[in-house]
Amino acid sequence: MPFEAFIGLRYLRAKRRNGFISFISLISIVGIALGVAALIIVLSVMNGFQKEIRGRILSVASHLEVSSYDGRLANWQGARDMLSRQPHVLAAAPFVNSQGLFVAYGNVRGGLVRGIEPALEDKVVDVGRHMVAGRLEALKPGSFGMALGVELARQLGVGVGDKVTLMTPQGNITPAGMIPRSKQFTVTGLFKVDMFEFDSSLAMINLRDAQLLGRMGDSVSGVRLKLDDPMLAPQLKADLRPQLPQLMVTDWTDTNANYFRAVQIEKRMMTIILTLIVAVAAFNLVSTLVMVVTDKQADIAILRTLGASPGSIMKIFMIQGAVAGVLGTLAGAVGGVVIALNLDVIVPVIESIIGSKILSSEVYMIDYLPSDVQWGDVSTITIISLLLALFATLYPSWRAARTQPAEALRYE
Repeated sequence: MPFEAFIGLRYLRAKRRNGFISFISLISIVGIALGVAALIIVLSVMNGFQKEIRGRILSVASHLEVSSYDGRLANWQGARDMLSRQPHVLAAAPFVNSQGLFVAYGNVRGGLVRGIEPALEDKVVDVGRHMVAGRLEALKPGSFGMALGVELARQLGVGVGDKVTLMTPQGNITPAGMIPRSKQFTVTGLFKVDMFEFDSSLAMINLRDAQLLGRMGDSVSGVRLKLDDPMLAPQLKADLRPQLPQLMVTDWTDTNANYFRAVQIEKRMMTIILTLIVAVAAFNLVSTLVMVVTDKQADIAILRTLGASPGSIMKIFMIQGAVAGVLGTLAGAVGGVVIALNLDVIVPVIESIIGSKILSSEVYMIDYLPSDVQWGDVSTITIISLLLALFATLYPSWRAARTQPAEALRYE
């Protein structure tokens, strides 16, 4: 072992009259560990929330949509076949979108009506497994059945088997003027995706019924796609636009851009704030090393007299601070990852101790803390913490290297 490392490690575990300095070193290590652990846990929880909400959005919203600008895509079968051959595309399904008013028992609500092919739609989105009553396959052509979001059904006061009158903007021209077109549907199912936007405003009917209601013939609004990786949707959208200049191509990040932009901003700001906590803990090393340098003036002078160079003296104290930073960072990283991976066990224990729920499902739509540990975040946090700890050792080490042996030993 080089003598610089030997002396630096010896100073780190100082005892007897230097016990206070050793205690301050321990506090610095614990501070770094807590800061790193807090940063990993918070980012893992934010990643978990983002993943959970993204999954719920994608249970109803497709990864990619190709539609006509005028809302009528005539040769949709050819477009679907072409899109199905694209790389990373797992499934494709036609759809018809329109706005409508739902009327039942004197209650009136507006919302989105989506015409679907149940067999194909279930391959594109996971709404089938979110059915709380009835089945998606019950939406048969000509039966005029309708699947409603649970919140929309609650507002209308209807359940499975009840009748709902749907009024569409496409009206019939009569001598008395424009009269909205209306049709009575039977509620065949209810779905719940735990996203208020969908649960309170979305209704699904059979594709053929939607075409008849909108007088669209064999046209549809567009084709919805499912990819093997949702994160590839923006790239595939960019590749498809030159191939389909007459059609509009959008992905799931476009329809939910504001939400995901807000989440990214929150995550970035939390990273900055918690990194400052790590920085405060790391810079505690400055005061610790300054105290060590002051306490070891005579030792430094003796080492210089024995032939140690200023660079060697600087290495001694840099090693001492760097080892403290590494110990704190590794302890914090391991502790943070372990806690983040076991939040589903830790949170219920805390709730049982305090006697209340940390998250209310009525407010946050989920009653548990989701956690998604991303190793890229863990690596970045670890590197930043190590760099901050190393940077904190520079000034005290430089000050130690400038110690003059004659001045230090004058009063010894």
